[in-house]
Amino acid sequence: MADHAALLAGMSPPAFLGGVLHSRVCALVTAVSCLAHVWLAAGNHHAAWLSALMLTMVAVCLPCALHLWRRSNVVALQRIMASAVGMAAVHTFLLLASGRSTHSHAAAAGGLAESAVRAGEPAAVVMLLVIALEMTTAFLAATLVARLRTRG
Repeated sequence: MADHAALLAGMSPPAFLGGVLHSRVCALVTAVSCLAHVWLAAGNHHAAWLSALMLTMVAVCLPCALHLWRRSNVVALQRIMASAVGMAAVHTFLLLASGRSTHSHAAAAGGLAESAVRAGEPAAVVMLLVIALEMTTAFLAATLVARLRTRG
């Protein structure tokens, strides 16, 4: 709390609230993603290597989310960005790999998404939503890094 008080002393209230709110939203989105990955890994619905990858992501991201909740930290934000982009890439690969076996005509991501939605495949739709969430997390972290660098 002392860190936020020090920030408040040097900032106008709207700038302070915007920075803290931005940081807290990024931390919250990251923590929710971590909890979802723990839940999925514990459910044993995936291959062992995917569960291990999910738990590794949680081990990297959760401490950063906690640091970010308390105080904006560029190193934590960079780790969150890297992990979110990496997880978006893994989810994209998994989506496209599963699509090749049943939708070889829809090799492009847009075509696969369109055919998955048309076919009513909930797993593909959920995967697209997860990719969007991961990219949103990376975007939130990147914009907060930019905000911290312009302020500093």
